[in-house]
Formats: sequence, C-alpha cells, structure tokens
Amino acid sequence: MATARSALTSALCYRDPKAALRWLEEAFGFELVMLIEDAEGNLAHSEMKFGDSLVMIGNEWTAQHRSPASIEGLNTQSLHVHLAESDIDAHCARARAAGAEILMEPSDQFYGDRTYRCRDLEGHFWTVGQTVRAVSREEAESATGLKIEGWI
Repeated sequence: MATARSALTSALCYRDPKAALRWLEEAFGFELVMLIEDAEGNLAHSEMKFGDSLVMIGNEWTAQHRSPASIEGLNTQSLHVHLAESDIDAHCARARAAGAEILMEPSDQFYGDRTYRCRDLEGHFWTVGQTVRAVSREEAESATGLKIEGWI
C-alpha cells in the first residue's frame, strides 16, 4: 500500500547530491526515505523527509537546473523549515557545527516565531523557524504598521 504524499514538494539541485544528503541529515535532521541509483552508483533520484514534508535532492541536469555553487551563488528560491518541538537555538548550533553559514542568528519575529537563516554547503538559502508565542493579526499589524489579510 502506498503512503500519502506531500501536496507540495520542493526539489533542489546539487553538484554533489550524495554529500548534500549526508549534510541535510547531519545539519537539519532530515531523514532519507528514497534513494535511487543507476548501475554505476550515481544518484538518479532521492527524497528526504522532515516532519510531514519532503524535499527531493538531485543532480544538476540542465543549464537551467543548477546548484547555486555552479551559478555564482544565485538562488531562485529559499526553503523554510518549521520546527514543531525542537529547540531552535540548538538546531542552529547543530547546523553551524555541520558547516552551515549562519546569515541571521536566531531572533524573535513580530509574528511570534523565532527564526534563523543560513546557507547550505552549496549555497541554497534556508530559514528555520519555531513558533514561540501566539500573536494576533491586530498585534502584528500594530507592531509593524502593515495591513495583514489572511492571518492564520
């Protein structure tokens, strides 16, 4: 019986996707759930799980699908990891110890999350957050001067 799939899954290209798999496990606690290799042992496809979400990790496969390390650090997306129960400061220390470049130290945000930002071993940008307090839409608007719709 097939397991339920995430409704939305991101896919990242790496020059060395096998190193990325090891790094994402060590730095962020991701779990490898699928690895497909060709006859020579080259990665054909992989998926990693974090909570109820997946991320696909693969090779560079066209000139338009490249690692930031191959295109002067350029990124067209960033990824967000939301921690349910972990200690975000300890998570940041774990990522730093694994070699993440910490771009923003953990800090409390107006919307009630504590977040940090980092760059991985090939230059992908990641934000990691954890809700630390409940904030109403009105409180967030008052703190920022912004008009907010669709507050969850």
